[in-house]
Amino acid sequence: MSDWMDDGTRLVLRAIDELPGDAFDAPTLLPGWTRRHLVAHLHYNAEALRRLLSWARTGVESRMYESAEHRAAEIEAGAKLPVPELRRLVHDSADALAADVAALPADAWANEVVTAQGRTVPATEIVWMRTREVAVHAVDLDCGVGFEDLPADLVEALIADALRRRTAQGHGPALARWLTGRAYQAPELGPWL
Repeated sequence: MSDWMDDGTRLVLRAIDELPGDAFDAPTLLPGWTRRHLVAHLHYNAEALRRLLSWARTGVESRMYESAEHRAAEIEAGAKLPVPELRRLVHDSADALAADVAALPADAWANEVVTAQGRTVPATEIVWMRTREVAVHAVDLDCGVGFEDLPADLVEALIADALRRRTAQGHGPALARWLTGRAYQAPELGPWL
């Protein structure tokens, strides 16, 4: 799974690096977010996941974010940074996260941490959390990367993850109708995470 994270990180960073500076103000596939917002989010997400890795390593609680409001404010502030600074930050935090993943002792991966959604998970989940972020947000940048550019087994894992979450949110029957061809329009689902 860390190969998926590494490959997805390279994919999204390459997409970010290839964007002209003035393209950072363009919208993404996420309503209300420009590419600046998305790049800032990727940076702060890496930092948040580093806090979870620290928690797993030390046993000292270190939440991803102080609050949803703090997370949103961080992203808004980051979106105002100059493009070269955004590029540097997103690269530096990705490198630091990869180093922290590589350095986590084998026995610490079973330690439990709490996600931003309040789920208690083993630290092994952190790699998947970042994989999901970099892969899906590479597509969200809306600059030529699509789900077809991701490895087939990663796409299958993303689908399985999304189905588990959507079913838990009560959308199971509507999804079953649509996926089995008993409904001809996809159900309205709202935010995924």
